[in-house]
Amino acid sequence: MGYNHDFSGLTEKLHCVSPVQWRQFENLLIAHWEASGDRGATGQYVSANPRLSIFFDDMSSISATTGNGTHKLARAIFVPAGMELRTCFSKRLRFAHVDIHMDYSWAVQFLSAALPRSMAVQVLEKPAERNDISDIELLARLLVNEIRNPTRHDLFAENLANCLISGVLDVDQRRPDTGNARLTAAQMRKVALRFEDGGGRRMSTAEMAGAVNLSESWFSLVFKNTTGMSPHQWQLNKRVDQARELLADTDLSVADIADRLGFSDQAHLTRAFRQLVGKTPASWRRDQQLR
Repeated sequence: MGYNHDFSGLTEKLHCVSPVQWRQFENLLIAHWEASGDRGATGQYVSANPRLSIFFDDMSSISATTGNGTHKLARAIFVPAGMELRTCFSKRLRFAHVDIHMDYSWAVQFLSAALPRSMAVQVLEKPAERNDISDIELLARLLVNEIRNPTRHDLFAENLANCLISGVLDVDQRRPDTGNARLTAAQMRKVALRFEDGGGRRMSTAEMAGAVNLSESWFSLVFKNTTGMSPHQWQLNKRVDQARELLADTDLSVADIADRLGFSDQAHLTRAFRQLVGKTPASWRRDQQLR
């Protein structure tokens, strides 16, 4: 990933009234424009990257044509990568706006924290707009101030941009019904195999999600729907099951078993074992030997 600017625009009767102010970050380029357009002014724009524009003035006198057809230009618009935007002014207008250009791969990853990857891709392929920006305009103005006069770490501007992106894109409407979503049997086998390959040691949720190419947040939701347990609880059950096998089939000490399975110490294994089995490992082993 990493943003590479690839944008072209063809305009007539449009003029910058002050120099554009911009900053480039690892995965974003943010630019603040102040411009004016004469009556009959036109613009034709296309970018290899998705972009978001937020306008600080009433733009309803301008017609805009995108993949959604022709309509009045909204106060906030999202234009997918490769989609052409055409504008036409019906009267003279002075205006200002902030543009957030984003790396496509980064944008997919960013949205995949809340959506399955396939849905994140769908969101980025669909133009979006908002006419009421009252709840996000302050964030946009804060972002402009930080672009014009940086006073904080880059994270401040980047996270303002993230808030604006999620505030305009059609994310809530795309949120899947998590109550019915499940992992397939094949996906569960992949997760189980990844766990077994680790020798019973604890995996992070991110590692488990990576086994089936899902985002960590979405994986956690569908995994619990599938198993009735969180990834941590499922692993703990598996590790205690492995501890029981080692207690029954080997002469390893409880401390050695704890170390082999990645528990922090013998006491950690004992607590988990007693919680799930109802007995300490030593007591359970003795009962098995008496049978």
